[in-house]
Order: sequence, then structure tokens, then C-alpha cells
Amino acid sequence: MAPPLEGGTDALFPDVPRGPLHAFRARASFSWKELALFWDGEDVLRLKKTIFSALENDPLFAPPREGNLPMEKYRELNFLRLKRVLEHDFLRVAELLESPLKALALISCLGMYDWSLAIKLFLHTVVFAFAIYSSGSERHFKYIQKVFNLEIFGCFALTEISHGSNTKAIRTTAHYDPSTEEFIINSPDFEAAKFWVGNLGKTATHAVLFAQLHMPGGQCHGLHAFVIQIRDPKTLLPVPGVMVGDMGKKLGQNGLDNGFAMFHQVRIPRQDLLNRHGDVTPEGTYVTPFKDARQHFGASLGSLSNGRVSITSMSVTNLKLAVSIAIRFSATRRQFGPTGEEEVPVLEYPMQQWRLLPYLAAAFALDHFSKSLFLGLVELQQGLLGNSRSARQAELGREVHALGSAGKALASWTAQRGIQECREACGGHGYLAVNRLGNLRDDNDPNCTYEGDNNVLLQQTSNYLLGLAGGGPGGARVQSPLRSVDFLDAYPALLGRKFTVTSLQDCLDDSVPLAAYEWLVCYLLRETHQKLSEEKRSGSSDFAARNNSQVYYSRSLALAFLELTVVRKFHEFTHQPCVPPTLRAVLQRLSALYGLWSLSQHAALLPVLTGGYFSGEQAGRMVERAILALCSQLKDDAVALVDVIAPPDFILDSPIGRADGELCKNLWTAVLQESKVLERVSWWPEFSTNKPVVGSLRAKL
Repeated sequence: MAPPLEGGTDALFPDVPRGPLHAFRARASFSWKELALFWDGEDVLRLKKTIFSALENDPLFAPPREGNLPMEKYRELNFLRLKRVLEHDFLRVAELLESPLKALALISCLGMYDWSLAIKLFLHTVVFAFAIYSSGSERHFKYIQKVFNLEIFGCFALTEISHGSNTKAIRTTAHYDPSTEEFIINSPDFEAAKFWVGNLGKTATHAVLFAQLHMPGGQCHGLHAFVIQIRDPKTLLPVPGVMVGDMGKKLGQNGLDNGFAMFHQVRIPRQDLLNRHGDVTPEGTYVTPFKDARQHFGASLGSLSNGRVSITSMSVTNLKLAVSIAIRFSATRRQFGPTGEEEVPVLEYPMQQWRLLPYLAAAFALDHFSKSLFLGLVELQQGLLGNSRSARQAELGREVHALGSAGKALASWTAQRGIQECREACGGHGYLAVNRLGNLRDDNDPNCTYEGDNNVLLQQTSNYLLGLAGGGPGGARVQSPLRSVDFLDAYPALLGRKFTVTSLQDCLDDSVPLAAYEWLVCYLLRETHQKLSEEKRSGSSDFAARNNSQVYYSRSLALAFLELTVVRKFHEFTHQPCVPPTLRAVLQRLSALYGLWSLSQHAALLPVLTGGYFSGEQAGRMVERAILALCSQLKDDAVALVDVIAPPDFILDSPIGRADGELCKNLWTAVLQESKVLERVSWWPEFSTNKPVVGSLRAKL
């Protein structure tokens, strides 16, 4: 196990090197160390410091991470690093039970280093092992110890080449044979091949595999999960009847081996059905605690919420890295200025502030949301493991599913846009691979599609909201375990609200976007419900009516609802009595900026706001001025805010984003190292290997 850190809270923080960024740090209105301690808590900060220190001091994690390594070498190195992470034993089960957020911190820290490593470990130890633990019974727990000993290596095989989001249509079959008490796993054709399965390409020996369960009498009981062996753990050769292979190079995350598999009449023991939600007796009788097939289906795929909630956090981590690089760059990159005077750091320009600081605010707001959602998921899983059948448990499951679906969409899209904006805001230097923004963009991209395409997932959230509306918004009392929809109780009154802010100063309050979002979500819920009703009255089937109500209605409703949820949770967090007085102002500015900026992104809905909630164009102009004012107020705090969320330089791995702010020197050094120019240039005296100046030059660099 990695040695714990000693000493008080001062040991948790690195000594920030003095350099060009010191001037910006000196302007901050708060102590970044105080905010970091308040934001994460001492226990999580200690874990982060332990992980980062272990990686930096272990030669196995020295560069290159990917670089110009051949893909096979990269994957081999990635697997060796995964083994070392398990040897370090950063997190014990007892710690997880006491502080679940440490699980998010571990994956986030490893992802900041390399997402191929973090996701490979996550799929093996969390997705595979937890699926067995949560969906299986005591007879399956033998697999879990083998997971952490690396006696077996796991993956989660749901998606097929012809079906991803439509999980009900998965075509792999599992026929029960009572004469041998075995299931016969079969892929009817190549379209039923398991596809895109992380870890399956080269390393997985076992899978949690989803297949349609068929009984001898011909009845199909739908999708069920099984543990199935893919390869021999000693030789890594496929077991008889399994065809398995690697999918090849991807746009990113190439240290992770995504693969495919087909099964030809592969027999597995009856006991390898994960039987918490449904079982088969030796004689061939199907038994389940669920009366409703839909409840069984939802419970069987409960692990997908784990993935979606985790992807939300992963996306936020990518956004943190990108804004850390871009803001440190912007605070030290000098361009233009008044005639005859010194050039100005580009962060001083309102345009650069407007481009970057809302994404900094989004990183904080979405980070808080992802943590609160994760704790909701933990509560849900505890209930499932305790076999709770309460009404509250069922409602919590629906709420977590709705928030996780839209949360993944909002976080991954925000990170996607934010990384690109950060890349462009760093000019040509942002395009240089060594500065990492390109890798971040490519590694974040799959977050928008795996575990469900974002646009499809938003339908899950809008369906949840429309289901609450019942016969129409404003009907039955609305309450939920996580309180995300409780505001709908005041639906009629909310629709009667108007924007009453009359001064710019009042518009800087973070309650302003919260009130606007409540009106907007109620409006969109009413409009979407009316659109659905119109479609059905015109003769459309339920399927067609829902399809015809997605664009401009259900999709907008789901996104606005999730943004409202993020805005509300961050608002409540920043107004807690426990917030230190020295931190209240900066946190509430971040809250106000995220809310107003998010609201302003809905260009298609601004006429609606202007016609219903805002009184004329001046209100919209006031929101724009408030965004710029908040950016200006946060500008001097930006570098200190980045210090709260940025990892050490070794982990961030970006010359233009280093904590000392020596932008040109760090970039020049990195480029020379990449090109090996010092070893090759002899025609310029200063670089000649025969001149003593070379040693001093290298020392300077």
C-alpha cells in the first residue's frame, strides 16, 4: 500500500513555484488552499496527494504516456501500470464505505494522468466486479477476490454491432438445457457480435455478458447477465467456441483495448447466471422477485447508471484540465497593449475572459453536481443490495436514472465545447500535441456516445418529467428523494413569474438565473406536453408522437431541467452557513456566472424568455452585461481558482500550463526535447557540442 502522508494540512499542498503567475496569484481575493480544503475535504486531499506522489516517484509512470509509442507497446505499458496501481492499493473497501467520494477521486486522479489507464482499471474493478456483486449472489463472490488479485481480468459485454442504445433488442441468446444444467450462449450472426467492449480486445479473461434468456418451453424472459470465460487466464488464448479480437486504433484512449466477441454454442454452468433479479432452478423453472418485466429490465441494467454517473465526473475532470492549461497560459501570454506601453496578458482582455471564465465556473458547478449525484447513486445501490422494495427506493431509482442520463449529456458536451474553446484560446500553441489539449479532446469525445448517445439519453430524462406531469403539469403533488423536481409543486405560480431585476448589481445575484430556469423548465414542460397531446390527437401513434416531439421540445426540456438542477445545487451549496466568509463572494460569483452563462446559451429559447419571462430586450441585455461584469470580477481570482482544481505539473503534463507560468521557457524546452535539436545542431556556435556554452544552455532550459 502507498505510504500515507504525514503532517498537518500544510503537507497537502505543493509549494507553488514563483514565476510570472505570482502576480496574478497575489491579486486573488481568497486563499486557494482554504478553498481546496473546503472543496474536497482533508481526507480526499490526502488521497489525491498520495496518488499523485506515488505516480510521480514511480519510474514506471515516467514519460512517455503515449507519445509516439506503437499502439501495442502503449497497451502493454498501460497494463503494467494498471498492475502497479493495484499493488499501490490506494483505496481499501472500508475507506470506500466510509467515504464513497474517494472512489471518484481515485478515478479522477488516474484519469488526469491517462484516461486509458483510469478506464481500464474502472472497467475491471468497478464495472465488472460491481456488476457481479450487485447482480449476483454469494455463489458469485469467488470472482471478486480474483479480480483484485488479477487471477482473472474482466469486461462488461452489453453492446452489439447492431444494437447499442436499444438494449432490449440485444440478440445474443442463452438457452437453458436442464439435462446438463447449463446455459448455451450463442451469437445468431455477426450482427449480434459483442462490440466496443473495453478490455475485451487483448486482456479480458472473463465478461459479464448480457443475453436473452430462453427456457426449454420456448419462453424468453428477456435480458439477463451471466459470467462467462473468454480466454484462458494463463495463455490468454480464447476458450473453445469463442471468437474474440481487437477493434484496432481509435481516435483516442488507445491504451484501452476495445474488442469484439462471438459465441458458438458455448456452455456455461447454471450457477453463472447472475441471479439477484432472476434465477433458473435445476429443473428449468424461472423465478424472479419482480412481478413486472419492466422492473426486472430496469434492475438488470442498473449498472448502466453507475457508468453514466461516472462519465459525468470524468467529463468534468477533462474540463478542469483544459481550463487549467488555458487560464495559466492566458495569464502569462502577452499580446498587444496601449501604444508605447508593455504588452498585456491576454487574460486581461474581456474577450478572453468571456471565452474561458464561464467554463471555469462550469467546472466548479458541474463538479459539485457530479459528487451529489454520485452520493445519490450510492444511496440507490445500498437500497438495491438490501433488497429494498419501498416506494421511495423505486422513485430514487427513477430520479437517479433521469439525472444520470442528462448529467452525462450535459457534462460531456460542456467539456467537449470547453476543451475546444480552450484549445483555440491558446492559439497555435494549443494545437501542439505536447500541450495536451488535443489528447484531452480526443479522450473526452467517447463520453458523448458510450453508455448511451447523449441525444437518446435526454429522452430518458424528458420521459421522466412528462411522466411526473401525468395528465398535465400542475396536477398531483410532486416530490422526489433528491428534491430535483420538487419545484414543480409550484408550477402554476412559477409560470406567472416575471423578470423583475432592474439594476445590473441585482442581476449579479445567483438567485436570478435560478428563478429564470424554474420558469423556463415549467414553460418547456407545458409546451412539450401540449405538443405530445397535439400529435396524438392528430392520429400519431405513441411512438411517432414522441419522435415528433423531440426536437425543440423534449430535448430542450431535458437539458434545461438538468441545467436548473446544477444551478440549484450549486446555489444551495454556496449559500450554506458552513461556507467560510472569506470564500462566499468568489463561490457565489462562480454560481451566478455559470447560471447566467448557461441560460444565455439557449439562443433558440431567448425569444421565448423575452416574450414570456423577460420584459423586452433590455432584460436580455442586462444578463449579457452581468456575464461580462462577473467575468471581470473573477479575472483576478482565475489563477487561484485553477490552483484549486489543477493537478501537479507532472500529472497535468502541459508546458504552457505549468504552475510557474514560465510560458516561453517551458515551451521552448519541450520543443527542443521533442526535436532533439541539441544533439543535432552543430552549425550554430551556441549549440555546438564542442562549446562549453552547451552545458550552460541546457542548465538554463
